Amino acid sequence: MTLNIPDVPLRRTTPVWIAAVLAVVIAAVVVAVTPTQAKAIATSVPLGTAGSFGVLAGTTVTNTGDSVISQDLGVSPGTAITGFPPGVVLGEQHSADAVALQAQSDLVVAYDDAAGQDTDFALDSGIGNGETLLPGVHTAESGVGLTGDLVLDADGDPSAVWVFQIPEALTTASASRVLLTNGASPCNVYWQIGSSATIGTNSTFVGTIMALTSISVTTGANIDGRALARNAAVTLDTNNIFLSACGTGTTGGAATGGAATGGAATGGAATGGAATGGAATGGAATGGAATGGAATGGAATGGAATGGAATGGAATGGAATGGDTTGGANGGETGGNGHGKPKKPKKHKPKKPKKHKPSKPKKHKKPHERVGGYVSDHKDHLEESVQHEGQHSRSA
Repeated sequence: MTLNIPDVPLRRTTPVWIAAVLAVVIAAVVVAVTPTQAKAIATSVPLGTAGSFGVLAGTTVTNTGDSVISQDLGVSPGTAITGFPPGVVLGEQHSADAVALQAQSDLVVAYDDAAGQDTDFALDSGIGNGETLLPGVHTAESGVGLTGDLVLDADGDPSAVWVFQIPEALTTASASRVLLTNGASPCNVYWQIGSSATIGTNSTFVGTIMALTSISVTTGANIDGRALARNAAVTLDTNNIFLSACGTGTTGGAATGGAATGGAATGGAATGGAATGGAATGGAATGGAATGGAATGGAATGGAATGGAATGGAATGGAATGGDTTGGANGGETGGNGHGKPKKPKKHKPKKPKKHKPSKPKKHKKPHERVGGYVSDHKDHLEESVQHEGQHSRSA
């Protein structure tokens, strides 16, 4: 008898370790194809000798009003510089000389460097709605308008760099602002403009503008950076163009209300900044000569010059606490409550002791002398008694 046993299909089982390997491979593939935000690759733009200029033009520099430029001012190949005074340049002026020519040459290199950096982020044509931009290369497809507040956030990295590539014009609205936060530095912000730039009335701008054509800074606008035009004019109207210390930009500081809008413009940084910031940081440089702070009463004639750094004011508190802050020799030299040069103590000269002359002893009166008509001598008294007794015996 034959048993008919039905065939049962064998189950193919996948070993556990193979399944684990497959899961890892699949996960890696998914991560690889998932789009992620590119890491910022912006690098600092080499300005060369152009970095010493606050304003540099190709044809002319024209100023109206009490503008203050903390760094050098130059033009090349053009020669015309007008409006200084009343404008004030705390650096040097260069009109079509070798220095300006070299600065323009270095500006071309810097402009090309900024334009050639790879893009990290697309830049909208309308910015300034309170958005925050991270470090990196931000590239626009056309002209850009800044309408309000734009925040640049370094996320705690003082070396963070922003490069803005704008192929056409840049225009900022009145009272618009570029704000720095979390260690962002105005020294590391670059605007490469393929045409012209116009900075709006009473606005606050940050960074180095490198315009192919012209730059117009309208009434009351402040730039914490530079205005460098390659081929055409730079026009100013009662502006402060300075450069704050690198690595110190913060929201509300140089960009929003410190040296830019409150300090240099109204005299804050101008009168108190000479000791701590000076021309280098944009403090006194921005409002010094215009308001009479560092240029006329502060570091130049009073604080640091006479009582500040020269005599110890600036070092011990003269220029910093009393000298340039109050604007003159009274603060610098005296330092306010003893911060200036201490007076030398008077030398004590001991008096010579008087020579002691011993007094001559008084001569005693000789004994047995009559004093004042009275008998004071005992011997005389006895003689008189003897004579009296002799006379009495004879009479008897």
